[in-house]
Amino acid sequence: MRCSFAIPRSTKELRSRGCGARESAGASTDPGYAGFFLRGARRAVSVLTWIACAVAPPYGRAEVSHSGGDATVTAGDTTRMARETMVREQIGGRGVKNAAVLSSMRKVPRHEFMPENVRPLAYDDRPVPIGMGQTISQPYIVALMTELAAVGRGSRVLEIGTGSGYQAAVLAELGAHVYSIEILAPLRERAVEILARLGYGQVKTRVGDGYLGWPEAAPFDAIIVTAAPPRVPEPLKQQLKVGGRLVLPVGRFDQELEVITRTAVGFSEKSVIPVRSVPMTGKADESR
Repeated sequence: MRCSFAIPRSTKELRSRGCGARESAGASTDPGYAGFFLRGARRAVSVLTWIACAVAPPYGRAEVSHSGGDATVTAGDTTRMARETMVREQIGGRGVKNAAVLSSMRKVPRHEFMPENVRPLAYDDRPVPIGMGQTISQPYIVALMTELAAVGRGSRVLEIGTGSGYQAAVLAELGAHVYSIEILAPLRERAVEILARLGYGQVKTRVGDGYLGWPEAAPFDAIIVTAAPPRVPEPLKQQLKVGGRLVLPVGRFDQELEVITRTAVGFSEKSVIPVRSVPMTGKADESR
């Protein structure tokens, strides 16, 4: 999974998060001032994201200690409450309503997919570096994309960008048949080990360029892309079933989370919220 998190769409939303200009004596309430603040905040968030990815510890120094099932059992009691709070405040509180998605987010131990040195940040409302310039996405974005993809038991789902393996585990917990592609071999190997140790060994993974999809396993009920191409990859659209959904961030700097639905006569597109994700690499670079 790549770095991804939500950005306020408007000054109204910015104020609702407690980040807007104070409307008190001596403070400006001019809409232009608030708009300037919003633009500045979005630029700052973008810069901080790239810094976080850049300074993430190298993969070789960020190994997860695999001590078998005992580690999960021991940590379970101390992290279950953190997951409950995460789901209640960060996810359900922002409008994700699908009961199966919320249950999956409660069950999957997010901290197990992170290097030990950043595990204390596992349930924070933010993306977290996992090494090799990549991050595990904000919990809300993982849940939102899963809900938007309309994933259910038996769904055939393609994930582009295995990353830590966390998004694949959430999908597998829902009972989906998951296919996941990672362009960086060390990340894929690490994710496979963690997924198997936690009981999600049924997830099928491979190293490859996600821009091209997994044509021999198509068609898919849903495709989730965790890195941002500059435009929607045509191969992924063509690998959807009729009625299937492609959920992905799109854009270079000003990115939007989009849902592409295949219909009997073509495709429908819907923009959901502004987001910030790391760029898709590989063939996607050719179209930048």
